[in-house]
Amino acid sequence: MTGYLATKGVFAAENRVGRILRGIERPYHEARDRGLRNFNPVPYHAAYMGHKLHLDQNEKLAMFGVTHVIAVDGYSSKVVAHATMPVKNNLTIYEEVYRTAVVNHGMWDQVRVDYGKEFYLSLFIQEILAPHRHNQDKPPYCQTTSTKNHKVERMWPEVNNRVNYPLKEALINLTDQELLDMDCNISRYCVSNLTGQLCRLGMNRLVDAWNEHRIPGKGVPNQLAGSGCPKKVSQVLLPPAPEAANLYAEELGGTLTRESSFGTDPFSTEEEKATVERLFAETYPDMADLFNSAVNKNLSPFKDAVIYLINLTKRQA
Repeated sequence: MTGYLATKGVFAAENRVGRILRGIERPYHEARDRGLRNFNPVPYHAAYMGHKLHLDQNEKLAMFGVTHVIAVDGYSSKVVAHATMPVKNNLTIYEEVYRTAVVNHGMWDQVRVDYGKEFYLSLFIQEILAPHRHNQDKPPYCQTTSTKNHKVERMWPEVNNRVNYPLKEALINLTDQELLDMDCNISRYCVSNLTGQLCRLGMNRLVDAWNEHRIPGKGVPNQLAGSGCPKKVSQVLLPPAPEAANLYAEELGGTLTRESSFGTDPFSTEEEKATVERLFAETYPDMADLFNSAVNKNLSPFKDAVIYLINLTKRQA
């Protein structure tokens, strides 16, 4: 909360904010008090911004066509890039997460991921650019089990509680009530698109707040990150995703999925799609209102919007 307030230009002491939050919404405070922190017993060390970059995916909403991927700097704990997509995809992750992070902040000495295949393209380019690193004593990337990629894993409870779980609860309620059929391709397409839009709003808000909040005993991520990594690289060295995928295929002989979709696009023309978007916007002009209602335990507006979008799409497409 202090980080979120800081993004709005309001700087308040943590004790004061804590006292106010305890009074405003007691159930949230009590639920947080009952939570247990997962301290990692293995010492972790990152010497400077740009030493280690952690990438990971979150699939808590995968059944509804939403997947998050974030990149966190190991030293500052700053979220340097993130993306929300229908299905995890090598090209999207490379373009919106890895490439964005390196272009904006510089070259990391080592990228750390789990064993998922969705990071292959990012690791491929990281290895090509290995000579441009500040410290070249260690391998350019490291693949470990998810539990050992703990720097980024610690972000997911925040994402789940503040973005994923309220929306997931609403969608599961609709499914349990047999008001939502996730075997229908049009329903899958609509749910993925609407939920993805709300998740992007939530992720942008969460990331901004996280990067401005104070980590006890360490500092504020944005301040710790300073001017970025010691070594910067030209954007020319980072080819766009389609070119990077072609290079991957030429050198390694592998093929990567160019586009990943959830459900089937029901629109035969752009006019049909534009009509649905216009009519939906007339009824629900502010996506932020839908998201704010859901995360504050008022699920009805989001649930109604999901059903309205599906029915509207079936009529118009």
